[in-house]
Amino acid sequence: MKRILLVEDDLSLMQGLSFAVKKQGYDIEIARTSYEASVIWADGEYDLVILDVSLPDGSGFDICQKIRQTSKVPIIFLTSADEETDIIMGLDIGGDDYITKPFKLAVFMSRVNALLRRSNNFIQEDSELCSNSIRIQLLKGEVYKKGEPLELTAGEYKLLRLFMENPDIVLSPEQILSRLWDCSENYVDSNTLSVYIRRLREKIEDDPGSPRRIITVRRMGYKWNSAD
Repeated sequence: MKRILLVEDDLSLMQGLSFAVKKQGYDIEIARTSYEASVIWADGEYDLVILDVSLPDGSGFDICQKIRQTSKVPIIFLTSADEETDIIMGLDIGGDDYITKPFKLAVFMSRVNALLRRSNNFIQEDSELCSNSIRIQLLKGEVYKKGEPLELTAGEYKLLRLFMENPDIVLSPEQILSRLWDCSENYVDSNTLSVYIRRLREKIEDDPGSPRRIITVRRMGYKWNSAD
């Protein structure tokens, strides 16, 4: 069952949208403030987020920016005014569609269904990376080792994702640095990479002193060992 998060403070509109969504067979969670939305988002996984632009304690734009830090979930904005600046801003910060109030429920559900269909193939094809007891949930930016969550920095996450997207392939330090950082910056060098490799191994290896996931290939670079 598809799960939808609706963030809307207008009670009558909230009830109408909830009824329409449930009638289509979708599950829905509702938040009326930015704070409620952040709590609900952290506790669940959703296939679509619908954000009202104006909320009592903030803006739907702020929620969108926070979601986009970790997830590619489709986002629809609801806006009261057909103002070009709001529309452009919403799309620029990561929104996928917008609907201007007032609108008909049939039109609303048509847009919701269309966006879910467009995103479905992408989610099925590119939602997780799994290898050697490590799992990355790409849409949420979360990493698990044997089912237990791992806390990685942004740099460690990007490095792990690069390795797991290129299993059993030797990557030179130059290749890794060119993919992860701007090599024109002087502070980025092989020593920096060595530090990231060491820190990542400490978090994902059973025995960091004898790594079995990130393997050093002498005089060549590193590779991800996909074999369990």
